[in-house]
Amino acid sequence: MKKFLAATMLATGLIFSACNNKQDTTVATGDNPFFTEWTTPFEAPPFDKIKIEHYKPAFEKGLADHVKEIEAIANSSEKATFENTILAMENSGALLNKVVLVFFNLVSADGNDEMHSLEEEFAPVLTKHTDEINMNEKLFARVKAVYDSRSTLNLDGESVKLIEKYYKNFVRGGTNLSPEDKEKMKKINEELVNLTTKFGKNSLTETNNFKLVITDKKDLAGLPESSIAAAAELAKSEGKEGSWIFTCQKPSWIPFMQFADNRDLREKMFKAYINRGNNNNEFDNKKILERVVVLRTQKANLMGYKTWADFLISDNMAKTADAAMNLVNTVANATIPFAKAEAAEL
Repeated sequence: MKKFLAATMLATGLIFSACNNKQDTTVATGDNPFFTEWTTPFEAPPFDKIKIEHYKPAFEKGLADHVKEIEAIANSSEKATFENTILAMENSGALLNKVVLVFFNLVSADGNDEMHSLEEEFAPVLTKHTDEINMNEKLFARVKAVYDSRSTLNLDGESVKLIEKYYKNFVRGGTNLSPEDKEKMKKINEELVNLTTKFGKNSLTETNNFKLVITDKKDLAGLPESSIAAAAELAKSEGKEGSWIFTCQKPSWIPFMQFADNRDLREKMFKAYINRGNNNNEFDNKKILERVVVLRTQKANLMGYKTWADFLISDNMAKTADAAMNLVNTVANATIPFAKAEAAEL
């Protein structure tokens, strides 16, 4: 469940830690690799076998299975224990975790129109699913019962930490809000996931759209042979044999920025990268960002915090945004004189 929560909360800003859940391999349907046990090294996804048509049935079955598992935990007549509540939740959602982690990693790095359509379909569904778990009063009552008695359960430190993380995740997910505020939170989360999905799609599209075509070999000066060869291969694949194509994809962009002698071309590459989503076209992200800022502030306010930064950092060592900035400024003030001295020497 934790891996599922981690993936689905990326879009709303709440990232939880992951664990190594294993899928129940009693399910095997057709040739869908998500319904089989992965025998690859370290159970790495068999990407060569996963096709786009495998995702939707895996999402649908994963969601249905997880709903049943969560309902069984929440509606149990047994006294809440670490094993039947916390550990049961930790081991739930294995199939859903499996497809979520593969799909969202791929769509963010190498998505196409079909995958983006699936993302737009399932991201809101997954967010709603997470909200319903976080705001399930019966489930939280069981988690709270285990949390309140954690010091008497004679558990190891790792298990106690797991209890505390689950309790905290429920609280930060809105379980203690009033019914009215819970509905506000759900609407905010739904709009946020739609906006951030669109933001990511725009950014990836802009990344993929930019191509620097070089036709003069002297403009390759300084670049390593591996980078030149990759650019030539890309140009050939796009019917421009005899030229070189560089993109905003990191394997192409980083060596160009690091080694290319041509300053004007480095500037062009740099501006193309930093201005993704900022070109006043159909993929522009500025209005999306403005709305995300508003919604995150509203969400933070619902949770009793002044800003989104305060809400996010309250779960970390610094505890407040001001404390974090004070640390940054303290480090900066101490190091800037040395940095200036080194710059002068260079």
